[in-house]
Amino acid sequence: MHFIEYNRKAAAKYAKRWAFSRNPEYYNFDGIGGDCTNFASQCLYAGSRVMNFTKDFGWYYISINNRAPAWSSAEYFRRFLLDNRGEGPFAAARKITQLESGDFISLSDGENIYHTLFVVDIIDNMPYVAAHTNDAYNIPISSYSYGTALGLHIIGSNIF
Repeated sequence: MHFIEYNRKAAAKYAKRWAFSRNPEYYNFDGIGGDCTNFASQCLYAGSRVMNFTKDFGWYYISINNRAPAWSSAEYFRRFLLDNRGEGPFAAARKITQLESGDFISLSDGENIYHTLFVVDIIDNMPYVAAHTNDAYNIPISSYSYGTALGLHIIGSNIF
C-alpha cells in the first residue's frame, strides 16, 4: 500500500468549473434526492484520482447503476471517508474552522446527515463552500440552516 497526497488545487478547480452545471460523465441526481454528494464525490475524485471498488462499502462510480452508496449519499460519504482503511481517500473529523480548501462539510439536522458541501476557501475562520442541488459557489457556511456541521479534512489516499 502507498500513500498519495490529495491535490486540493485540482479538487478546487473542478468545483469552480462544475458548481453551476453538470458534468455529463456523471448522472444528475437532482430529481432523485439531490446532487450534492455526487458533486462532492466528483470534486474528491478530481483531487484523489483513486476509487475504492469494494462492493457496497467502497466509494466508486462507473454508472448510475454501478456505483457505491458512498458516491451519492451524504451519510455513506461521511462514513466512508472517516472509516476507510483500504484503497482510496480518507479523512479526519475536524471543526469547520479547522478546514482548508478541498475539504468537505457534512450537515445534519441532529438525526439525519442530509447535505455535503465542498470547501472552497476559509475567510476569517468562516468556510466558504460550493454545492449542488441548490447550486452555489464561494458562499459562506453561515448562509445555511443546519443542526450540526462536521468537517471532513482529507488526509490523502491509499493505493494498492
